[in-house]
Amino acid sequence: MNTSVQAVTTVGLVYAFIPAAVVVVILFRWCATGWSAIYALTRMLIQLLLVGFVLVYIFAAENAWIILAVLAVMMLAASWISIRPVREKTPAMYRNAGIAVLLGGGLTLLLVSQLVLSLQPWYLPRYVIPLAGMIFAGSMNAISLAAERYEAERQRAVTDSEARAIALQASLIPMTNALLAVGLVSLPGMMTGQILSGVSPFIAAKYQIIVMCMMYGSSGMSAAIYLTLSKRAVAGAPSRRD
Repeated sequence: MNTSVQAVTTVGLVYAFIPAAVVVVILFRWCATGWSAIYALTRMLIQLLLVGFVLVYIFAAENAWIILAVLAVMMLAASWISIRPVREKTPAMYRNAGIAVLLGGGLTLLLVSQLVLSLQPWYLPRYVIPLAGMIFAGSMNAISLAAERYEAERQRAVTDSEARAIALQASLIPMTNALLAVGLVSLPGMMTGQILSGVSPFIAAKYQIIVMCMMYGSSGMSAAIYLTLSKRAVAGAPSRRD
């Protein structure tokens, strides 16, 4: 199989924006909200180009301390963003989210990098950083859904155990749908990228199995840890009994 990667020219990159530009025009004509779409597209372009440049230097350095610093920033950002949907935020929520991302996401990354892939050295950036990004993003999204739903259920005066169960189920809906749809409705980004890079589809499928398992696991564990810590924080409240 040809392993060469098809180069993307500047002109080709411009062509890729044509479908997005069509949507922007429709937004301007229908909703007058096209500027927000332009802002989002511009920010996406700048962020990805900057990340690409930064990762070139990180990959070349292969320094364990640099990788640890990058992972720490990713975890902190995921923890901070995960509480965004909650209306009444407290320091305890951010603390619980940080612990949940660290344990649920960090342990999953450790298992995948050391037991599944057996990376040598353990901080091999070409693998660790992309995997960490997917794992922490899954944890972040699951915590967001769990936190928002848990607070909403508590407002309905249900017991903490009931609120926790409902919130956990809600947090896993996107990943459960992804498990059911993968290979039938969609080819996920990592698998598509590997195939476009010339990797055997069967090898790409095995990597995608790893990715789906690690994302489902990290999402569920992070949400469960966050909800457990949140449940303990409100234990004993008169209207929140088990």
